[in-house]
Amino acid sequence: MTPYPWGAALTNLVVTAVVVVAVFAAALLVAVRVRGGRHDGIDVVWGAGFAIVAVATLLLSAGDGDAWRRWLITVLTVVWGVRLAWHIGRRNHGTGEDPRYVAILAEAPGHPVAHMVRKVYLPQAVVLWIVSLPVQLGQYGSAGGALSTVVTVVGVLLWAVGFTFETVGDAQLAAFRADPSNKGRVMDRGLWRYTRHPNYFGDSAVWWGLTVLGLHHLAGLIGLVGAALMTWLLVRGTGKKLLEQTIGERRPGYTDYVRRTSGFLPLPPKKKKASS
Repeated sequence: MTPYPWGAALTNLVVTAVVVVAVFAAALLVAVRVRGGRHDGIDVVWGAGFAIVAVATLLLSAGDGDAWRRWLITVLTVVWGVRLAWHIGRRNHGTGEDPRYVAILAEAPGHPVAHMVRKVYLPQAVVLWIVSLPVQLGQYGSAGGALSTVVTVVGVLLWAVGFTFETVGDAQLAAFRADPSNKGRVMDRGLWRYTRHPNYFGDSAVWWGLTVLGLHHLAGLIGLVGAALMTWLLVRGTGKKLLEQTIGERRPGYTDYVRRTSGFLPLPPKKKKASS
């Protein structure tokens, strides 16, 4: 293991912070000037932003990290980010503004754009930069031997499990919603039989996998902050918790689905208790 190039890595963090701000500023400009004040495009930018950070780091880390690891982390991040951006963009096409952003705009005490910057654009930019720490720091430093092999195998396996859950789960839900006979019903088939949020579990597993890939050096431990933040957001923040606040009102069978199905980790469904 060679000494970690802290100077180059810290410079990378500064540059990517500027890149992230520029990406979200461009997204805001498009929302206001091109899309007539519709802001759900930022959800597409979320996935694409990680891909941009990964590519920027690949370019900046040349000569300061193992080439194969740099490319591996970048490719895995880009594949995940582009797929997520494409999926959300396709899902939002032909629909109205996201109700979340409608509610946020309705609460604006002053200028609506400034309110969206404070409540949505700036927080998401900060979170994206923090969550991407494993992708950035993991591309720096060189290591070989057993440790490098172990973190690579475990990291790729975790990423593969997460990507499979997210991709298959989204496809299963899209097919379920496309069938008019399922309107108002609860999706409890396929992966959704074992977890109420296979896509959120998949996101989390992807980021833990990318974090493990960066553990070839002790500096990679800093990346644990990013994976932990992503998981917290999915479970307790803007993901699962927010989504389930009102879904029970729209789908009467959801309460029973919650009773028998794991909220996050894939587990066998609970059996219905026999009545006495």
